[in-house]
Amino acid sequence: MAVDPYDEKQIGASDTIIRRISPEQHVVWDENRKRKRISSKAYNKSSGPRDGMSVDIEKLIVAAGQDPRVYVTTPRFAGSVAMPAGKVRELDLWVGYDPVKDAPNEPDNPHHGEVWATKPKKSFTDAQTNGLARLARWYVELPDVDIA
Repeated sequence: MAVDPYDEKQIGASDTIIRRISPEQHVVWDENRKRKRISSKAYNKSSGPRDGMSVDIEKLIVAAGQDPRVYVTTPRFAGSVAMPAGKVRELDLWVGYDPVKDAPNEPDNPHHGEVWATKPKKSFTDAQTNGLARLARWYVELPDVDIA
């Protein structure tokens, strides 16, 4: 069950949030650059009932004694980008916990969170999406893919 959007104060400004990148969903060919790059879709709300951009909270993964780079990497999500929660909030977005438990077709993920718009809307604004793309830094790099 998804939580209502909110801003979690225990996720500090310097805490790292991780966005998993699926080569099939989030990587596109850029004809101008003649290279692959991460699509703006990676920096917008996810599809599904959670109503935000799905992320993992690095400090929760570390506190559980796991390697975050290994934890967020799966065959489906071979890469990931990271950004500081405080900078995400500066884009008029909230960062909160939203653990995944007993969701159909999804593995449990107690370290899961969401980035939500402070005002409900169908998608993030262009300024928010572009801002997230500018903030993103490789966490687990995809070879031969530009970050933006």
